Amino acid sequence: MADVTVIAERIIRRFARDTNLLVAGRSVRVSASRPENSQLIATSRALTRMLSALGAHVVDAGRDNAAAASAQLLDIQLDAAGPDSEITALFRLGGTPLPARGDADGRIDFAGEHMPVSRLVADGLGERSSVQGLRIGIAMVLEPKTAQLALLLAAAGADVAVYAHPDEIDASVAEALRARGVAVDGSETLSGQAERAAALAFLERGFDILLDDGSHLIRLAHEDAPHLVKNWIGTNEETTSGLTPLRQMSALGILGTAVFAVNDAHMKTRFDNRYGTGQSCVFAIADALDRVGVTVRDQPALVIGYGPVGEGVAAHLAALGATVRVAEVDPVLALRAAHDGYEIGEAALLGAGALIVSSTGVAHTISADLARAARAVAVAGGVPGELDLDGLLTGNPVEQLTSLAAHVERAEPAGTLVLDRGGCINITAAEGNPIEIMDLSFAVQLAAVEEIVVTRPPVGVHALPPSIDDTVARAALAARGERIDTPADAQVAAAHDWRSRRYLSSSPNQETR
Repeated sequence: MADVTVIAERIIRRFARDTNLLVAGRSVRVSASRPENSQLIATSRALTRMLSALGAHVVDAGRDNAAAASAQLLDIQLDAAGPDSEITALFRLGGTPLPARGDADGRIDFAGEHMPVSRLVADGLGERSSVQGLRIGIAMVLEPKTAQLALLLAAAGADVAVYAHPDEIDASVAEALRARGVAVDGSETLSGQAERAAALAFLERGFDILLDDGSHLIRLAHEDAPHLVKNWIGTNEETTSGLTPLRQMSALGILGTAVFAVNDAHMKTRFDNRYGTGQSCVFAIADALDRVGVTVRDQPALVIGYGPVGEGVAAHLAALGATVRVAEVDPVLALRAAHDGYEIGEAALLGAGALIVSSTGVAHTISADLARAARAVAVAGGVPGELDLDGLLTGNPVEQLTSLAAHVERAEPAGTLVLDRGGCINITAAEGNPIEIMDLSFAVQLAAVEEIVVTRPPVGVHALPPSIDDTVARAALAARGERIDTPADAQVAAAHDWRSRRYLSSSPNQETR
């Protein structure tokens, strides 16, 4: 019998790869078309176990309930012509076979169909004319979800332009967006000074509001075009690695603009990093290794960094069957990893012969020596130099890396498998975070844009008001058709009563001992 666990993993990864949709939180129903086929039944059980480990809600195939009636229900029907035949999987979403997303326009439209929360927030911007006539720049990875963010802002009345780094631009999506009337700067063909010039030309468009990812453009403007910074109403920053230097700039008194810390919103970091980056990076790693006959299952894996990204990467690697270890410099996060069930220790001791994934967003995380001792290395953090590729290849130019398959090369003489040359693996080798996750993150971005317009914040790095998290979460629950409890009046009153109930003599719940 074939390895049903490998089959199950490939089925899940194919769904994610074909759709760019999320597994965690999704209702899934698995069925076998031939109950007498033992391999189908075994695969069905393996699939159910793995889906549950990844955070899906597995629905009993024989029951009719609310989850089974959901438009978001994923049906996976397994089939095989005979006992030893190849197993195939048919996917249906909400009862309808999954459509082929097709070209860039099709992928943009498909993303839009699965971004109801962002659409709701953007519709509010349009109704209130909050961004009418404002010039808004978006400096982010350009793929279908970012294209939708740009289109939603444009539909709300903003004058929008988009820029993406050469490693982070989908050329076909860029062309499709231009055809829809949105200016797109940057090209996948640029490098060095030409790339820097393109970024500066984008900034010279003169924006009122800038939405950044990694704060690369905010910092570039402070360095080379400070005259533009003073004209900004405010900016949004999407990432932890981008906020860290901005906070340093603020502390040094050199930050010249208001920044909303979009990354710190609960509806961003608790979902985007943990579930979105976790799934997209680990699945991209597994896809790449699968091409060279290496599986994640039963392999040692070292995750360096246990912030929200590392937490998600570790959880998804474990769900696919890897033996996960964690290296962390923060003692609190190290203890968290230990209590989540992972072996912790020093990277040099845990990384030998392992798949090493950097989740820190800090340069020099995977040193040359650490990489030489590893079986494979990949980056989930996304900062240039997170893997010391130059050091690893001392005396062996990059051009002499041995290509084994798409996104997989072998560094000689160490023999380490290098995934996409240390680029952020879910961007360079896949389509980025799942659509539903970016729907939440971009809903926060859109709400933060309105917060900039309404409050006109002073220079500094600012937290978003908790009401934005609440609004986005409630919209997401409504889009899923989910209902949650409302506290009773007595609960509300008790929550706002400062007195200790232990000593209230009239309390019917007074403790007795």
